[in-house]
Amino acid sequence: MTSLSLLGSTGSIGVQTLDVVRSEPGVWDVVALGAGSSTDQLAAQAQEFQPRLVVVGDSERVTEVQEALPGISVSSGTSALAEAAAMGEVVVNGVVGFAGLPVTLAALEAGRRLALANKESLIAAGPVVQRARQTPGAELLPVDSEHCAVHQCLRANDVFTSEAGMERVHRIVLTASGGPFRGRTRDELADVTVEHALAHPTWSMGPKITVDSSTLMNKGLEVIEANELFGLDYDCIEVVVHPQSVVHSMVEYTDGATIAQLSLPDMRLCIGYAMAYPDRIATPFGRIDWAELRRLDFEPPDIDAFPCLELAYIAGRMGETAPALLNAANEVAVQAFLDERIRWTAIPEVLETVLGGHDGTEADSLEAVMEIDGKARAAAEYVVGCQYARG
Repeated sequence: MTSLSLLGSTGSIGVQTLDVVRSEPGVWDVVALGAGSSTDQLAAQAQEFQPRLVVVGDSERVTEVQEALPGISVSSGTSALAEAAAMGEVVVNGVVGFAGLPVTLAALEAGRRLALANKESLIAAGPVVQRARQTPGAELLPVDSEHCAVHQCLRANDVFTSEAGMERVHRIVLTASGGPFRGRTRDELADVTVEHALAHPTWSMGPKITVDSSTLMNKGLEVIEANELFGLDYDCIEVVVHPQSVVHSMVEYTDGATIAQLSLPDMRLCIGYAMAYPDRIATPFGRIDWAELRRLDFEPPDIDAFPCLELAYIAGRMGETAPALLNAANEVAVQAFLDERIRWTAIPEVLETVLGGHDGTEADSLEAVMEIDGKARAAAEYVVGCQYARG
């Protein structure tokens, strides 16, 4: 059995990871689980899978969880997260937001295979994470459906092992569902509600990433992530709207051939791919019924209605700590929208204002990234406050 550490176990990715584990009996040994505040669910998971370590995000609830899990070590804090990440041969990072960065670094620095669903840590601290990826034994497999698709398309054409490598890749095309507001103009989006934004047409995700999908910021962050993962210039990374979410992304080669990965929308396929690599799991998540699949549509994204996508390109091209600044400001703005403190259309306004104040700080250390993250959050909160005051 392969030992598995799962951080963010009670979120969407975590729950689906455990579905994969259940579907492949005798393959995975869950040695560590971690979650933020959903302690009842975390305790139930631990009772089922009997890990050796459970990490609780809320330190005040450690005793409560410990009482529910006799014989299992229960802890809290950053050092406990790092310990959990180092325990498994495979580490699934499903922690939401910038908080997932310590897990990413701990897993890579321990030389583990990291199945990364936490795009924010790679986006915000790209240069720092890249250094950690050089640790002997460290391996990073993307769990995002788009980057998992790109990885499969590159792997199928021996890009990772051939001498030519990425030289034969002309461009990467990331697909976007378009979210719940596809086809609407900027004016039509002025009064959308939280309920509207959380009604995603094809994917079941947590509230933060679902709002990001509605603004296309999720796709913008994925553009930055693709640059970090595969080293391709931003001019060679494109986005196309594909509402069926069946083509998960494509790679076009220099000879004009385009290779795509297709499946029905099911994150368990991507999770299982990252966990089992270079093998594949035996359970067919996302299998297509070709008799039912009638059409595949593609269209360009509407940058006027969804300016967050363009802001991500701008931050990515600025480089250094600009992506960290954008990511932090976005987390604040999205939470403000979910709390009904700002309008949905104010999210890109907050991001543009904060990004305009970027001072060019280099991402030469984790401390520099943490500092810019804090400054960006403070700046975004100030802008949110101004927006809220204006109504």
